[in-house]
Amino acid sequence: MTNRRYTPRTVSLAMVGIFLVCIGVAFNNNTQLGNDPVGIIYDGLRATFHLGHAQLGMVSNYLNVGLIIALFLIGRHYASWGTLMYLIPYGLFISIGSFLYPLIFQSTGLMTRVFGGITGISLYYLGISLFVAADIGVDPFSGFMLTIRDKTGWSMRRSKVTFDVALIVVGILLGGRFGIITILTALTTGPTIQALSNIFRRRLILAKS
Repeated sequence: MTNRRYTPRTVSLAMVGIFLVCIGVAFNNNTQLGNDPVGIIYDGLRATFHLGHAQLGMVSNYLNVGLIIALFLIGRHYASWGTLMYLIPYGLFISIGSFLYPLIFQSTGLMTRVFGGITGISLYYLGISLFVAADIGVDPFSGFMLTIRDKTGWSMRRSKVTFDVALIVVGILLGGRFGIITILTALTTGPTIQALSNIFRRRLILAKS
């Protein structure tokens, strides 16, 4: 990894991506229609410790710090400045999303929550795609998944699917909310992120280099 990866453009795009991911995770959690495979772990820990939805950001911070420590111990190759950059504002950004959701989606009706979920999923996809396109590192969960892939020799697809299923199962056991958002994101995140990140990289990074 070289310092040329950390340009003002790539860092700015990565930070925008992280912000959108966090807002999306918070919106999905507040809809009560389920969480993405990572968000369900946060929600499960939140439920385990009897915390409110507004405290999802605090829970995510504690878990991500633990993952960073584990990553340094077993998969240091995937721990980078980009990983730390992902971690530092994550909890704050999720807290902002938890604050914004009831202001934007004031009704608790099903249609409003569905629209909130569509918005949350869309922001989640856009955010991850921007972060991947910026190519400044991986988030703690991806780093952990890639370490498992390296140690098992599995394919990327098998590692990703297995890791997501494990997250969902653990999240449910902890009390995280499983729902339609969980199913949709588990099935569509991979191909959607691959397509969008390629577009963003061509148009926002390579086109300006």
